[in-house]
Amino acid sequence: MLNNNKVRLMTRLAMYEKREGKEDIRLSKYYKTDYVRLNILKTVVSVTVGYLLVLLMIGIYHMEYLISEAVNLNYKDMGLKILGGYLAILTVYISSSLVGYTIYYNRSRKKLSKYFKMLKKLSRMYQEEERAADRED
Repeated sequence: MLNNNKVRLMTRLAMYEKREGKEDIRLSKYYKTDYVRLNILKTVVSVTVGYLLVLLMIGIYHMEYLISEAVNLNYKDMGLKILGGYLAILTVYISSSLVGYTIYYNRSRKKLSKYFKMLKKLSRMYQEEERAADRED
């Protein structure tokens, strides 16, 4: 005999596992702090590479001026401005990454918690069917 509730529950579980469940299950292997730190580290590397590429493009664009004024430039002031801009951008990105990845992890945990509750419910359904089958024998 087909149990419609069990079929619905199994369908919901399969849909979750196929879509966002893959990512949620992968995230469950991390502690929250480890996951957030890993992604902040990725953000720092990405921002650094991006900032260096932008500086390179700006330097190439102004190359003629930089070469002609190489002796007269205030390198200390220029370096402080570049470093200050980098730190400001890095602070913004790290802050937003910290908040964003924390929220993402928390939402993932809530969905995973619902998933495990559905699995327990399915397990109970199987156990009840087993008991009913044992009683009939």
